[in-house]
Amino acid sequence: MDWLLRPDTTPEKLALMVIAIVLFVVVMGAILLGIDRLRRTPTWVVVAGFLGPTLLFLAFGLFYPGLRTIWSSFHDGRGRNFIGLDNYVTAFTQEQFQVVLRNTALWVVLVPLAATFFGLVYAVLVDRTRFEYLAKTLIFLPMSISLVGASIIWKFVYEYKPVQGNIQQTGLLNQLLVWLGMQPQQFLQDQPWNNLFLIAVMVWIQAGFAMTVLSAAVKAIPDDIVEAARLDGLHGLSMFRYITVPSIRPALVVVVTTIAMATLKVFDIVRTMTGGNFDTSVVAYEFYTQSFTARNQGLGAALAVILFVLVIPIIAYNVRQLKLAEEIR
Repeated sequence: MDWLLRPDTTPEKLALMVIAIVLFVVVMGAILLGIDRLRRTPTWVVVAGFLGPTLLFLAFGLFYPGLRTIWSSFHDGRGRNFIGLDNYVTAFTQEQFQVVLRNTALWVVLVPLAATFFGLVYAVLVDRTRFEYLAKTLIFLPMSISLVGASIIWKFVYEYKPVQGNIQQTGLLNQLLVWLGMQPQQFLQDQPWNNLFLIAVMVWIQAGFAMTVLSAAVKAIPDDIVEAARLDGLHGLSMFRYITVPSIRPALVVVVTTIAMATLKVFDIVRTMTGGNFDTSVVAYEFYTQSFTARNQGLGAALAVILFVLVIPIIAYNVRQLKLAEEIR
């Protein structure tokens, strides 16, 4: 019966999937049927009946893998020998992984700030204009594209071909450089600027999300506040600085922290555009590389734990800001 815990073949995996589905249906059906028939069931039994399976699945699908990952991070590459904090020492001292941590920090700082800035400016500029809906649709469209699809699009934009004979540039940026009389560049290979060109893809995607949330916040500013500010002589940048930004501060914080959390998980863009080469790897991608390519499960688990620790302060700050916003309302 070992295949129930560690299925190896396809029939075993299919059988385990069918058993899990049947078990889920039986448990949920028994709970719903029992609660419907037993009118005098105590409240705590009803609560336990609904929350029990959820907590059970959370413990099995979330807490157990988390604890297992932490346990693996203190073991060697094969998960057999306890090596203490060696994997964490490796992650923070070796130059290869220091570059990974530096790149991750660069992503987490630049992407939320740039995406929020562009989203806010765009939301204010198109607010109540004649073509507002069309303009918002255009910047929101990248949100409907997968990260892999967006990466392929931008990979064509950055496409480079060496200057040899009559070879024509097919990448948009390099063709613009050629028209301006400049030499084409290898945008995805030239360090450290290649990281900025990867970050631009994430900003392009997340700016639509920032614009949507911030546009709603801008429209929610009471008209009497805006009219009072205009009577005081505020227009243009002064209105933006002293009225718009302070009024939507809770929304700005939520947008920045939400994009920061999404950025910490970035994997697809690096995987698709550079494969982590040319010093462009980030923690989420390096975790995949160490765990499934280099077969160093201990180091991969340590990187996953580091990623988890990095996201905790952002989540805590995001939740605190949401609670403050609810209290103000």
